[in-house]
This record gives sequence, structure tokens and C-alpha cells, in this order.
Amino acid sequence: MTSLKEICRGLPLNPLPENKGRRKGIPHAPVRTPNLTAQEKKLALRNALRYFPPEIQKKLALEFAEELRLYGHIYMYRFCPDIEMRAYPIGEYPCKTKSAAAIMLMIMNNLDPSVAQFPQELVTYGGNGQVFSNWAQFWLVMHYLSEMTEEQTLVMYSGHPLGLFPSPQRAPRLIITNGMVVPNYSSRDEYEKMFALGVTMYGQMTAGSYCYIGPQGIVHGTVLTVLNAGRRYLKAEDLSGKVFVTSGLGGMSGAQAKAAVIAGCVGIIAEVDEAALLKRHKQGWLMEISNNLDHCIARLREARKNKIALSLGYHGNVVDLWERLVYELDTTGELLVDLGSDQTSCHNPFNGGYYPVQLSFEEGKQLLSTSPGKFRTLVQESLRRHVAAINKLADKGMFFWDYGNAFLLEAQRAGADVAKKGANKTEFRYPSYVQHIMGDIFSLGFGPFRWVCTSGDPQDLATTDSIAMSVLEDSIRQGVSTSVKQQYHDNICWIREAGRHSLVVGSQARILYSDQKGRVSIAVAINRAISEGKIKAPVVLSRDHHDVSGTDSPFRETSNIYDGSAFCADMAVQNFVGDSFRGATWVALHNGGGVGWGEVINGGFGLVLDGSKEAEERAKMMLSWDVSNGVARRCWSGNAFAYETICQAMKENGTLRVTLPHKVVDENILEQAVQH
Repeated sequence: MTSLKEICRGLPLNPLPENKGRRKGIPHAPVRTPNLTAQEKKLALRNALRYFPPEIQKKLALEFAEELRLYGHIYMYRFCPDIEMRAYPIGEYPCKTKSAAAIMLMIMNNLDPSVAQFPQELVTYGGNGQVFSNWAQFWLVMHYLSEMTEEQTLVMYSGHPLGLFPSPQRAPRLIITNGMVVPNYSSRDEYEKMFALGVTMYGQMTAGSYCYIGPQGIVHGTVLTVLNAGRRYLKAEDLSGKVFVTSGLGGMSGAQAKAAVIAGCVGIIAEVDEAALLKRHKQGWLMEISNNLDHCIARLREARKNKIALSLGYHGNVVDLWERLVYELDTTGELLVDLGSDQTSCHNPFNGGYYPVQLSFEEGKQLLSTSPGKFRTLVQESLRRHVAAINKLADKGMFFWDYGNAFLLEAQRAGADVAKKGANKTEFRYPSYVQHIMGDIFSLGFGPFRWVCTSGDPQDLATTDSIAMSVLEDSIRQGVSTSVKQQYHDNICWIREAGRHSLVVGSQARILYSDQKGRVSIAVAINRAISEGKIKAPVVLSRDHHDVSGTDSPFRETSNIYDGSAFCADMAVQNFVGDSFRGATWVALHNGGGVGWGEVINGGFGLVLDGSKEAEERAKMMLSWDVSNGVARRCWSGNAFAYETICQAMKENGTLRVTLPHKVVDENILEQAVQH
């Protein structure tokens, strides 16, 4: 078994580790089909061999060529380390700085088999969200981090460690960019080729920025989404007896089962991959599993009638489930579902993110590797059937939303009936969850704030939970608006129930949705608790890129911006740059994430709290910008909630000045001007 000290020594070359290939008994990424020419295959091999000295290149070239032929990418399985991959307590990492040790901890958590979707292919979640492109990069990064001082910055180019460069102590210790491709070449086909060549990488959101905290990260957002969907669509605060149907139990979508139970409803979640179902069931996130639709419908009826919170995983294709619900409606007149969505990895539909209903899972994987064109055709046929069933149920009163996974976008491209009459190109027959459910929450400055206790001690996490609850309760007592108060109450309930629901998978982490004031206050309180010895080790602050300011995504995060700027990415880029010089320990900027390659620009950060006064000042400055940037942008686009939020922020901070929009009161002047 390899030790952490050995991991930090750099690539193991003398002797070479044994090549054990793909391990059995764990999930593996789908075979990729980049369709490289002979010359491009040589280039891919040349690029991979750059990491190794000439005397071993001949031996490695043969096995790398075999990996490229069999799997469509060179993962360098020989160098997959023989170590228990997990987030170790920060003191066990052999580093010169706490910042570097914290980054190491976060990297290893992203690759922990209990956390990662395809750990041996370095995929954390989403089917193709890479931490690195190959295992050589992992070894080099860990070595660089072990050597890093507080006057160096590690620069990462799409998984490749360019090197350590001199920088001021206040600068970030790590700068990450993933998938920064010239826009005219940022297509899916080009991506498959460039990834196979080893020159770019799809980091999803928090996979390639080393900030994933397991499915808990999406559970909270899903709970809030389902609760607020119930409030908006069903006019209900209590969701007991209400049925939520969706699909996906993978890296991110795996949260849906737990979220349904926490929200108090009946959740039926379809998943084609049995390994994903069993993983979530073993973790206690999924209560029951069945591959029998008759049984699923019977359990749905029973739980619905008795108002029992239930998460039932259907081992099968979600299209079969939707069509069975249509059959029940047609034959009994009974609408059995109240709320519906989808969390297949539809951002990557033709490379294993969505499996067609016409084939079994194994048949689909086989066809994907042997005939990707036929696979694509079947996927689009399946999407049309998928939407047709949803439409029939929605016509009778079921409320459906797009969960930002490009489901409606890909369905539209497949020719499904998802058009909305008179809509702009970011709108469909059904809203995205941002447009109808979470968008106003973003405009208030609320988003997925999170932290990781690097001691690895659950007691430290409990202490931070208590701190966060106290901060939010104090804010309510001091007086907040009704809309903010409701969000604070939801989050206090979330933290209070967190321990009971066994949300921690991997690192000792917590997430909650908070606004600017809440984030800053929680960060300051946690930092002071570290200084006073109430928390044993540093705490890493972060957030999902899916946040107020972090992501420009016209079919998700910015889908409720209607001034024509939804396709502009200034906000995410400015956030990345602004966080970097306001105190972040590391920053990341990505192409792709959630909705897919070429469809979104997003960024994130990590900030290490060590109990120092400097850490407190960094947190105040950086977290304020990290929220107010997006609120100001939403204000300028005309959002009333954002306008009120930013005006209040300016009252509280005399150094903040934001350009406020004037409303066009008389629409007739526009018509007259155009006609003139």
C-alpha cells in the first residue's frame, strides 16, 4: 500500500508500478469514441509520453496505445496509486503550507471511491467531470503541492500542472483553468478529440476545481428546489403524499432520493445502472430498490395514500416509468404524479449520459462503443418518447421543470415537442428550475455556500453546524425581510436535521444556502472558533459554481435574465478574477459544467480559514465580492429582488457603488422609436 509520503515524491518510475489495468468490481467511465486519425493517435501518444523519460517510453507507448484503442483515452492505469483514496486529516499531509495540505485533502476527496462516480478514470461526477486527465498529472500535482511555499502558485492547464511560479504571499496558491478553448472550436466533436489528445479537460463544476463534497452538495439544493416547487406549483408547505418522479442516481443526481425524503414526499427515481442504485442504497440514501414497474406503482399508491415519505429506486429506464404513469392515467383516470424533473447526464447524451429506452443498459454500452451513430439516433428517438409521456401527464396537471442538465435543450435538438410559443431561445414549454423556482433566491444573494473541516473530526463539523445556526438565528432576531427570513428558516431546519439524515459522504463537510451577510458572518465566526481552539484544524470555505455569481449559463443559472445578456460570460470571468486578488486560496474557471461543453462558463474558489486575522479579512473581502457581483448583474438586468438586495448592501457598505438601472415606464416610446 502506497503512503502519503510516497505519493508526494513524484511519479514512481524506478521501479515502475505493476500495470493492473482496469479494476474489477467498481464502476468505469463509458468508452469514448474520439474518431482520431492515425496521425492524431500518434499525437495523443506523444503528448502522454512527455511525462516520462525516454528509457521507459517504448514500454509505456504500447500500453497507452492499447488504452486509447479500448477506451478512447489514455488514463495511464499503471499509475493509479495503490492507496486508500480519501480525505486524510490535514496534519497527515507532508507539506510546507497548510494551504497546500488543504488542497491535497480536497483532491483526494474528489477521487474517493465512495464519492467519485468513476474513480479509476478520475471522474468525480456527471459522467465526465474530470479531476485530472490522467494519473501522471495526479502524481505531479501532489509532488508540487508538497514542495510549495507561501510565495509560489501552482498553475493548472486543464489537468496539466504547468509548474510552480513565484507569487506574492497574498496571491492564490493555485490557479485552475479547465476547457478554455477558443469559442469557435468549443464544440462537442472538437472536445472529444482534444480530450483524447490530452490537451483539454471537462472539469464539470466542482470536479476540476477540487471542491466537490459528495452528493450532500446537491441534496440541499434539491430539497430547496422541491420545497419551493411545492410552494409555487402546488401551493403546499407540506409535501406529504405528493409524488415526485425523476431519474438519475449518479454523482450529482444521487441526491434526489435523500432530498425527496427530507422534503417529506414520495420520490420515485429511475436509474439504468444497477451499481449506482446499490451504492446509494448501501449509503442509506435510497430506501428501496425494485426492477418491477407493477411493484413500483403499488408502492407509490400505498405511500401516497398513507402520506409516507419514501425514496424508491426503479432499476430501469425512466422512459418506461413515465410511459407506465401515462398508462395508469389512461386506464384509471388517476394522475399519480404531482412533480417531475430529470437528472440524467443529458449534457453528455451521446457518450453515456443518457441511455435509450430501446436497449438495456449493457446493450446501450455495447452499441455506444461499436456504433456511436446508431446510439445517437436511438437516444434522440428515446428523448422524443420521453417528452411525449411527460407532455401527456403535464396536460392533466403534473408540474415539470428542467433541472439544468440540458434535458429540454437536447430534447429540442432531437425534435421533441418542447417549444414555447413566442419564447426566446432560453425558454421552453417547461421552465428551468432557475426560471421558476430558484432564480429569485439567487437574486436575493442566496446560493450553495459550503465548508470542509480538515481535521476529519465529526465533532468539528458539529461545532460549525452550531455556529452557522446561531449566526442565522441572530440575523433573524436583528430583522430581515420576509423572503430572506423564509430562506434562513429553511436552512436552520436543514442544519438541525443534517445529523439525522447521515449526509456526510467523504470529507466532513456541510452545505447551506446563504446570502452575502450570512456567508461573511458564518466565515468570521468559524475563523474565530479556530483561533480559540474550539475547532481543531483549518476549515476550507467553498461553494458550488452553480451560484449567484459563479456561472453564466443561459439554459440554467442565467436563464432568468431577459435583457439579452444571458449568453454573455462577463460575470463568471469577473468573479474568477475578483476572487483571486481579494483573498481566495485557489480559484478555478471552467468551460462546461451542468449543461455541457460549450454551453456555460463557470468558476469557483477555495479559501482556507486558519484562525488568523488575515484569514478573517480575506473572507470578508472575497465573500462579499463573490456574492455582490452576481446580485449587481441581476439588478442591472431588471430583477426587482436583486435591485432591493443591492440597494440594501450599498446602505450597509459605504465603499460599494453599483450602477442602477432606470426602468422604461412608457413602453410606447419604444414602439414609436422603432417605427420611426
